[in-house]
Formats: sequence, C-alpha cells, structure tokens
Amino acid sequence: MKRYVTLMTLLTLLSLSRVAAAEVQLEIELPRLDVAEYHPPYVAVWLEDSQRQAEHIAVWYDIAMRDGEGKEWLKDMRQWWRRGGRSLDLPIDGVTGATKGPGTHTINSQLNRVLSALPAGDYVLNVEASREVGGREVLRLPLTLPLETTVLPLETKGERELARITLTAQN
Repeated sequence: MKRYVTLMTLLTLLSLSRVAAAEVQLEIELPRLDVAEYHPPYVAVWLEDSQRQAEHIAVWYDIAMRDGEGKEWLKDMRQWWRRGGRSLDLPIDGVTGATKGPGTHTINSQLNRVLSALPAGDYVLNVEASREVGGREVLRLPLTLPLETTVLPLETKGERELARITLTAQN
C-alpha cells in the first residue's frame, strides 16, 4: 500500500510539473483595413504586475527607417511609453522587431522567458497598437501566475487596430 501511495504521489507531481512547464504562445491578429493610406502598426506587448511594473515582451516598429527615425514614433503607443517604453535603449535583442502586416503573428519564446522569471501573482498582459494615419488601441488579458493551462485559451477582441489577441498553451 505504501508503494502505491508513493507511486501515485510521484505521478501526480509529474503531471503537475507538466502543466506548470507548459509553454504558452500569444497570437496577435492585425486586421486588414480598407483605407486609402495603410501603414503597418507599431505594436508593443508587455506584462504588468499589481504595482504596474512592466516586463517588456515585444516591440514592433519601423526599424528600417534611416537614422533610427522609426523610434521617434514609439511614443504614439502612449500606455506602453508610460509603462517604461521611454526608458528602454532600443533595439533589444529578442524584444524588438519590424512592423507586421495584416494577419496572425505569434510570440512565444520571449513570452515564456518573462513568464518563467516572474513570481506567483496577478498580472495583466497588454498589447497596444498605433498606426500612422490611423488609430490606437490597447487590449488587456488578466492572468494569474503560475498559469494553469486549464484556463487557456484566453482571448479578447479589438475594434479597429487589433482584431484579437489569444493566449494559448502549446503541447
């Protein structure tokens, strides 16, 4: 009987560690807009704790603009800018990248690095998009760490600049 209990305990711990170690991915869907002048949006993704301290996950902007002029327009993502974007020394390897066009884009490795380094608690995953000759939109997903895969997927939909964001577990 004692061996049976020990084996069951071991199997339970192994299954729990798989849930805790499951990788997650964030899908960001940028809508196809029917407008006369389309510019791909600048997008920032960050995680905030209950004290509103930010952990930056991704920043997509026009990195190809000559003389680094693309950085000039990062402040148009006002929420991200106020949560620490202004103090970042961009570009940051693994965080910054070029703007993306319409479609679904996935973030996983940097997101999992940030999530695994944070203590247990309540957080908010933020995605902000701002587009030249367009609008600005922020979507938020509240989550609790350690993240239990039973609560996934988490999803919210935007109205204009962001179609939807979805947080899912990878097997």
